Parts: sequence; structure tokens; C-alpha cells
Amino acid sequence: MASKASKTKGAAERRAKIEELRRAEKARERRYRIITITSCTVIVAGLAVGGFFLVDAGNKKEEKAAKVSSSVVKTGEFKGMKTWKNLGRTHVGGTVKYAMSPPVGGNHNQVWQNCDGDVYTKPLTKENAVHSLEHGAVWVTYSDKASKEDVATLKARVEKTKYSLMSPYEDQDAPIVLNAWGNQLEIQKASDPRVAAFFKKFVQGKQTPEPNAYCTNGKSS
Repeated sequence: MASKASKTKGAAERRAKIEELRRAEKARERRYRIITITSCTVIVAGLAVGGFFLVDAGNKKEEKAAKVSSSVVKTGEFKGMKTWKNLGRTHVGGTVKYAMSPPVGGNHNQVWQNCDGDVYTKPLTKENAVHSLEHGAVWVTYSDKASKEDVATLKARVEKTKYSLMSPYEDQDAPIVLNAWGNQLEIQKASDPRVAAFFKKFVQGKQTPEPNAYCTNGKSS
């Protein structure tokens, strides 16, 4: 029969072993926590970086798409075209100070300039010409920088196009400017393919505030 001392010693050894196992288990748990925390930190950091690149790439893609969309709307086949919105349409007497030159919209005279393929050799009163644009006309203006050949080419196009007119205009930067309500395109040569495209799009185009209004029986000089 085992002595009392032996039993006590055996119990102490078991307790010591159990305590050692507990310490080992706690140590393992600490290691696991450290490994887990470290792994999670790395994963989160990776996701953050990856997310940044994904978001950044997405933003750049959206910006690129927006630029393309903007390019199509504002330029497209009419690269360099300027546009204006919310232009006044009140009939007024006297002169009007316009925000652009030549003017492509704004308050104007109650009498429109004849625009039934009319070609003028002298500058027009702006307030009458703007009224023609309101009716859906394309107004071709040219300075003394335009060649005689280009003027003749544009004259021939205007003469065969209803809802268009043409006149000299010195206060413009380009030799030739194509004007429609709210839209303006500067060109250097009449051979520019944008000329035909501009006429096709803007003669009685969607920009017209008063489609099918008269372009005759107005001011003729």
C-alpha cells in the first residue's frame, strides 16, 4: 500500500504537469493570436492597398469615360467647338452687348435677318443675325484673313442651303467662323470636313429655339 508521502508527491507532480500543460496551451494561444492579428493586419493592409488601386483604377476609368463623353458632346466631329447654354431670347431695341463674337444667342432685335441662303457682302447688324439663329439658321462669318477661294466655296454652299446666311465679320479670331444658336466653330479653311458636318447638324437642328420660323420677309440688308 502506497505511503501517504508517495500519494502527496504524485498529486503534486500531476498538478505541476497540468499547470505546465496550461502554460503551454496559453503560450500556443498567444502565438495563435499574434499570428492571427499579424495575418489580419497584412490582409487588411493588402485589401486597403488593393482597394485603393481598384478604386483609383475605377475613378480613372470613370474620368476617362467622362472625358470621352465630354469630347463627344462638346467636340466630337467638331473639335474645338464652343457652346453656350441658357441664352436670352427677349426682343429688344438698340444694341446688345454679347458674351461672344460673333454672337450665337442672346437678346436680339424683333426683326430677323433674311437667311434663305442669303449671302451679304457687308457686315450685318448683330441683333438681327442672332434672331436668324433663333430660327435655326447657320451663320457663316469670315474676316479678311479668309482667302477668296474659301469665301467663294462657302458662298456656293450657303446659296444652296435654306436657313443659312453669310457675311463678313472682322471682330473674330479665325478666318472663318460657323455660328448656330449656342454653338460656334472656328475653322481655317473651307475644305475642312467639319463645315459640311456643321451644316448637317445645325441647320434647323435640335438647338433651334424656334424651328420652322420664317427666314424670309425679314431684314434684307
